[in-house]
Amino acid sequence: MLTGGIARDLAAIVGHGGVLEGAAARPYLNDATEAQGLVGRADAVCLPTSVEEVRAVLSWCYANDVPVVPRGGGTGYAGGAVPVDGGVVVALGRLDRVDVFDPFEWRIRVGAGMITARLKHLVRSHGLWFPPDPGAAESSQIGGNIATNAGGPHAFKYGVTGKWVMGIEAVVPPGDRIEVGGPIRKDVAGYDLKGLLTGSEGTLAIITAAWLQLTPAPEAALPVVAFYPDEESGCAAIHQILGTGLLPATLEYLDANTLAAAGATFPGGIPEGAAFLLVAEADGSLAAATALRAELRAALAENALEVRAPSERAGIEALWKWREGVSIAVTATRGGKLSEDIVVPVEQMSATIAEIRAVGERYALPTCSWGHAGDGNLHATFMLSLDDADELTRVEHAARDLLRHAVSVGGSISGEHGTGWVKRGELAGQWDVRAIELHQQIKRVFDPKNLLNPGKKTA
Repeated sequence: MLTGGIARDLAAIVGHGGVLEGAAARPYLNDATEAQGLVGRADAVCLPTSVEEVRAVLSWCYANDVPVVPRGGGTGYAGGAVPVDGGVVVALGRLDRVDVFDPFEWRIRVGAGMITARLKHLVRSHGLWFPPDPGAAESSQIGGNIATNAGGPHAFKYGVTGKWVMGIEAVVPPGDRIEVGGPIRKDVAGYDLKGLLTGSEGTLAIITAAWLQLTPAPEAALPVVAFYPDEESGCAAIHQILGTGLLPATLEYLDANTLAAAGATFPGGIPEGAAFLLVAEADGSLAAATALRAELRAALAENALEVRAPSERAGIEALWKWREGVSIAVTATRGGKLSEDIVVPVEQMSATIAEIRAVGERYALPTCSWGHAGDGNLHATFMLSLDDADELTRVEHAARDLLRHAVSVGGSISGEHGTGWVKRGELAGQWDVRAIELHQQIKRVFDPKNLLNPGKKTA
């Protein structure tokens, strides 16, 4: 429900077409956590078209003690873009311009609202590549990717979004524009404010634009798919890859329950008895990728039921399209899910996959897991019915148990989704007391009134 006075004052800044109400505002009250029942409310939703309008909106909100929730594409899984307790949602989708594109310098400056897939297509048409590939690329925005330091399958070789951010333009309380970094590859002047804003989930600043580093697109990207009878064999193959020193661009896994949910549409079908799947990708020049694919195939073959290496473009595209649809297939199983993106040391992968099942059994919730095996980043998932209030309560307890397991084995509560709202308070279980104090002090320095995305990223 919009509050008339707030909407009227914001309309004076961004225009009447830049303030949404009623049904038009509803899509801005949730993100991907809607699949676990999280929907917020807003006093206003505004869509600025420039950094000057963002400054004016934040200035007005800070002067009037109104919370501000920055929002990108709304594809997050931690509730980071959900206005859980009112305030103004600042949706940045209209800041989608290309300010500068220097193909010969391998760099680009874009607005925060630039759609990830559009950026990738643009730079690829010039023979370049932006490697970070978080899910929902057709909807996610660069500003949101930076705010969560998003990852994806290619993060194993190429790193998460932050590695490719050269500079950030942002608006900080009470309404000041700052720019840190820029069109340069090296910069150690001052503290790393660029790194601090990356992954801050809208709690320190509103990111409005960024300089991004690009790289020449690989000539070839050739996948290898290996099926195993159990997770022990599959996890042993992960260690085999790492132990041989091979460096695939991706190293993905899916467990038995994920295959059961999504396997019906797998290109070429799933072999009988398969209970674990690994997908690796060799990239580089055609000669280098072909050679690496052969090495990967040999390393993955031990104890595998079957190894496939599609080489035709159609088969490769079908494989990755299927992988992108896994989350949707899992959600469709019961209508809802909660996915935690925990990280554990790679040697703890097998034990943690077993622990996911054990936690699910403890709370009577079906489970599955998939994710980035090379990083030890598991998307541990509890499938649920949104109509069952008891399940929604049990799943919160199950998630807490799982986060604590990750920390207990030397891991982290989040690898790429952030902490947002759904993991509030859990950082204290991972960090030392003094580190938590510094974390809180940084928040107060940037946002002394605690109006930027309050309740998110908290310890």
